[in-house]
Amino acid sequence: MRILILGAGKMGSFFTDLLSFKHECAVYEIDPKRMRFLYNTQRFTTLEEVSAFRPELVINAVTLKYTLSVFEEIIPHLPSDCIISDISSVKTGFLDFYEKTGMRYVSTHPMFGPTFANLGALSSENAIVITEGDYMGRLFFLDLYNHLGLHVHEYSFSEHDEAMAYSLSVPFVSTFVFSAVMKKQDAPGTTFKRHLNIAKGVLSEDDTLLREILFNPRTKSHVEGIRAELKELIEIIDRHDEEALNSYLKKIRKNIS
Repeated sequence: MRILILGAGKMGSFFTDLLSFKHECAVYEIDPKRMRFLYNTQRFTTLEEVSAFRPELVINAVTLKYTLSVFEEIIPHLPSDCIISDISSVKTGFLDFYEKTGMRYVSTHPMFGPTFANLGALSSENAIVITEGDYMGRLFFLDLYNHLGLHVHEYSFSEHDEAMAYSLSVPFVSTFVFSAVMKKQDAPGTTFKRHLNIAKGVLSEDDTLLREILFNPRTKSHVEGIRAELKELIEIIDRHDEEALNSYLKKIRKNIS
């Protein structure tokens, strides 16, 4: 299969390395310096090269801020039967966009990401394949992710957005709060250092991604849940209520068991 990968960042490079020995691959990237270390793949910097390549599948791996605009730029240069795909972690408005293009499409979310995961050992990681879209496109990514040993889940666009509102907003907002009260520690403990490393990873994400997570209509209720838990904890601390604290610890240990 002829596969065009958009973007030579961490995820674009990962998919290139993964696919280039079984498929005829090309990468489209406007900054040629980012393609210096790509192996066994064609390197494109112009739309004319994209047109001549005639890809059968496009994997859009640019940052969320530019995902849809890059699609709009590329689509006029693709064959009409080409399958377009994204790997974005936030998919607000994507279904409407895909339907308006008239193109075959598939949408997935490899949840291992480049920030924390070991891309060489993914057996404990997850991926989501969206149930709407092209049947053959879905089969391609299902087979690919299963081959990597990922735990693969199939969600609709709506179900994906709901799941991400919880699984992304809760840890991200908790990290924001941790970072907001940050003070320099000359001798930080192990737990503090672990939280700090997580905070640095989260805050290295693209601002567009962070904004879309926070502004997801489903996020507010989860943030309100955090506020309610903090209120209860503050009340326990104010009262020095040992019995209430024991009950609270029992509850949260049960949640993570």
